[in-house]
Amino acid sequence: MINQIPVLEARNLNVIRGGKNIIKIPSLCFYEGEIFYIIGPNGAGKSTLIQTLCTLLKSSNAEILYKGKIIGKDISILEFRRKCAMVFQEPLLFDTTVYKNVASGLKIRGLKKKEIESTVIKSLERFGILHCKDRSAKTLSGGEARRVSIARAYAISPEILFLDEPFSALDPVIRDSLVEDLYQALRAIRTTTIFVTHDRTDALRLSDRIGVMKDGILLQTGSAAEVMQQPVNEFVATLTGIETILKGVVTKKADGILYISVSGILIEASGNAEINEKVTLCIRPENVILSINTENEKTSIRNSFKAKIEKVKSMGFYCRVLVNCGFLLTAYITNHSIALLSIKEGMDITASFKATSVHLIRNKI
Repeated sequence: MINQIPVLEARNLNVIRGGKNIIKIPSLCFYEGEIFYIIGPNGAGKSTLIQTLCTLLKSSNAEILYKGKIIGKDISILEFRRKCAMVFQEPLLFDTTVYKNVASGLKIRGLKKKEIESTVIKSLERFGILHCKDRSAKTLSGGEARRVSIARAYAISPEILFLDEPFSALDPVIRDSLVEDLYQALRAIRTTTIFVTHDRTDALRLSDRIGVMKDGILLQTGSAAEVMQQPVNEFVATLTGIETILKGVVTKKADGILYISVSGILIEASGNAEINEKVTLCIRPENVILSINTENEKTSIRNSFKAKIEKVKSMGFYCRVLVNCGFLLTAYITNHSIALLSIKEGMDITASFKATSVHLIRNKI
């Protein structure tokens, strides 16, 4: 995060459609130069939120502030919009050349011809489409059209860039290339970026902060590490890739460690809870270690269980391994380790994870 000055702030954000309150967010801030990802399933209200933030939709009794100024009161909506750029899921290009599409926002802002030409060329080069500058937008492939749409937004050097799932339905190779180009461009100009997606991968890899949405409510905000390692509830845990979520009861506390009974098996975890309290345990698959059973094996890991492998599924560069320890536990194992340990379904194994790798959620009473 570049600094703690909110470039954009929303207060009492409520959006009502068809008599239903579909966005209910008391407050939300975005800071100068940060990349903020809004993630959630389809229908969570992500697109409605971003369109409200950029004043394309109205919110009942809400205040949206740009650098402390209330939009529509202290600063006009038009003036605010000129400081922003929006990229939608479908490229909305004019029926003209690529060059003229990218130049359009600059012309509206009254820049001189030489300055427009220089800026457009730089933007086209930045996104690898200079060779397309004289082509009609109608002749572009899906990936090229997305690049033009983003280059047009980038060209005006917006203070705030809104992106509403601009990479959906793209070929994975094209998508990864475009994501990387955009990420490098945003870091170079330090534009505050608000990015909507239902794909957690880029959000966890590229964001400064993440906001998790469900049913119009912002459940959690924080850095990728915070949201991944300390989800506030099961929904957030599942959305960020935690596959092992267990219900248990605290039976003992000692030296900062909780002893939690899960299906009659004790799991040790660090955290705060009371004896006899019902809790939820979250264990990320990358924190689970599988090893071959050996007699008198010693380990410093507090949680170590004899298990049987129930399922092995290739995920490309790694495998997803489901083991039964008396409770089901998921591990991600490299292909090299799979071959080295001769991992296969039905074999006996030892599954281990640290007490500090267990995230504990206290169930609300």
